[in-house]
Amino acid sequence: MFRSLLWRFRLSPAALRIDDWRRDLCYYACIWRKENPSFFLAAALPFIVLGGLLHFAYADRIRAELERRRLTDITCLARNVYFEARGEPIAGQLAVAEVTLNRLASKRFPDTVCEVVHEKKWDVIRRRYVGAFSWTELDSTARPEKGIPWQRAMAAATAVYDNQEAPRVHGALFYHARNIEPRWAQTKQPVAKIGRHIFYR
Repeated sequence: MFRSLLWRFRLSPAALRIDDWRRDLCYYACIWRKENPSFFLAAALPFIVLGGLLHFAYADRIRAELERRRLTDITCLARNVYFEARGEPIAGQLAVAEVTLNRLASKRFPDTVCEVVHEKKWDVIRRRYVGAFSWTELDSTARPEKGIPWQRAMAAATAVYDNQEAPRVHGALFYHARNIEPRWAQTKQPVAKIGRHIFYR
């Protein structure tokens, strides 16, 4: 069958026409013996190859997008750890990162790490928007200085984001420094005291 098709291809330029090839393929498909599936396998091979290429291209694109999202999440989380707790022991930094991700898991807060970190709400008493974390209220575009403190913040953020550390402040959504007594803390349940922060549910 394939020899005859190739022979026609050599003899007649008209054999290049798609309609002729389509008619010949249909003809040979009809007369080919059912117990010999090589024709059907050969006919399906281009579609199998194309499907495989599309599958791997799509999988690579999804993988790249997930990696980009992960890097963005960890960077926002590390910035929050850096500005909120860079002077704290590692346990305190891990706890701040955990609170941030606890908020992400809660329906009461935004749906991405960066949105949780940079969330602002209108305060009726102060008549202005108030940041969820103190540093974002003052300057949400602040950049950390590269060095050991930033490396520690990135390490803490990565460990919590990838679930490499056991939870330290189960269910905690709030915290404040020990040297202040905010009014909202009276309505919350204390969970832990780590470093210079108190954590609440």
